[in-house]
Amino acid sequence: MDKLFKPQKSINQKFKSFRNIDIEIDIKREDQLHKEVSGNKLRKLKYNLIEAQNQGHDTILTYGGAFSNHIAATAAAGKILGLKTIGIIRGEELGIDLKKTLAGNATLKLAHDNGMHFHFVSREDYREKVAATFLDRMSALFGAFYSIPEGGTNALAVKGTEEVLTDFDRINYNIICVAAGTGGTAAGIINSAAINQKVIVFSSLKGDFMQAEIEKYTRRKDFEIVNETTFGGYAKSNDRLIDYMNSRFRESGIPLEPIYTGKMMYGIEQMVESGVIKGKTRILAIHTGGLQSITGYNKMLDKKRRLNLSYENEL
Repeated sequence: MDKLFKPQKSINQKFKSFRNIDIEIDIKREDQLHKEVSGNKLRKLKYNLIEAQNQGHDTILTYGGAFSNHIAATAAAGKILGLKTIGIIRGEELGIDLKKTLAGNATLKLAHDNGMHFHFVSREDYREKVAATFLDRMSALFGAFYSIPEGGTNALAVKGTEEVLTDFDRINYNIICVAAGTGGTAAGIINSAAINQKVIVFSSLKGDFMQAEIEKYTRRKDFEIVNETTFGGYAKSNDRLIDYMNSRFRESGIPLEPIYTGKMMYGIEQMVESGVIKGKTRILAIHTGGLQSITGYNKMLDKKRRLNLSYENEL
């Protein structure tokens, strides 16, 4: 386990200062924890994989879409630890010509290269993935396995994400910001933040259900959720966001990805510039990783003849 879960420590790096209004934004580089299993995925997998091995399992089964950071990270972690991995992938059409799919999808190719076996299912079947009948079918196909939910979020994942913040972070920052997809990382940050700190969660999804997802794993109520209303929903973007991310990379040298961290950092700056965040304030934003998605995202932008992320080759 030590070769993957060695003591994890990420640095806090300056992102932007607003000297005229005495506000500073630092970013916690969780993306640098591990080359392939970075950021919140390493945190969320940690105790799940320890538990899987404690139970004697040699196979991990998990779920995700075609560009899932969680799928890529689970495959990489499985290879490092000598565990077999199975990915239940949403979209049965992707399995018709696997060679063609892998040629056009860097995320799935990375997972495949790390030994993950794919099982492609229809979107209708995928919605039933938590049903006992679905799990029975998977057991009949693959035998015994340890199941990790989509996105990796469960109680053991939250235990891992509670380790992100350090004592220094709790003492030196007024606001902690984190992006959220399934809410597991946000719940861990909320649980471990100091009582006098404000936690702002930037949802990557449309809708107002994130509060209920987070509240499954925390009793605290002192957090704020900012829903995705600017760019059209999950994984959507426009040239304004891409241009912002390119500009901030040139200034700070910090790469962001467009699904979670890019939108979070853009949202933080909008809150500062509009006066929602004001007064002498130190903000710490959590970089949750996911940079492997940039290659695939740029391919999608190229097909649409849109501005793309200029720092792909510098990662």
